[in-house]
Amino acid sequence: MLKRKYGSRYDWKRIAKKRYTESYKTSPQFTGYISLFTMCEVVEPLNMTYKERTVCIADKGYSWLQHFPEGKRYSVTTVFNAENQIVQWYIDICKQNGYCSVNGPWMDDLYLDLIVLPTGEIIEKDQEELDAALNARIISKQDYLQAWTDFSELKTMIIDDQFPLLEMTTTHFDELSMGIVDGQEIPYLPMKEG
Repeated sequence: MLKRKYGSRYDWKRIAKKRYTESYKTSPQFTGYISLFTMCEVVEPLNMTYKERTVCIADKGYSWLQHFPEGKRYSVTTVFNAENQIVQWYIDICKQNGYCSVNGPWMDDLYLDLIVLPTGEIIEKDQEELDAALNARIISKQDYLQAWTDFSELKTMIIDDQFPLLEMTTTHFDELSMGIVDGQEIPYLPMKEG
């Protein structure tokens, strides 16, 4: 069974107090759901180590903006720090994106990930998890091959500066932060628990 991840992060115990909003956007550049999860209080910060470099990705005042593009097999989470600066883009390869009226937009994770740092550095993650999922028959050979195809295509697009979603994140972050998307007011939603 694939792990389903929600933009609302409704079950994330590390966060003591949060705000959340989501919106469906239709434009020539992007169609799908966008969610904004803001961390008002955290139990403890979350740091990741990439090639001997420690990067904080969750702390008080941080926000995660997540894109769930319709009909695509990836999701992009942009981490903003308390000063609203981009810390990283985290691209999950997924089997599909969807929406649930209870917990909002979701993706079924297919393990492979690409992390893009503001310096332009690209970090590849979780190849061994994809191999293990295939060996354990959690995913099919078709899912396995599709994940690698999507991973390679996205990496090439990023290297060739042909992945415009990374450039759109700041605009979408500003829109959701201000509560206005495509001229329509959107509210912060009550957090759903459990």
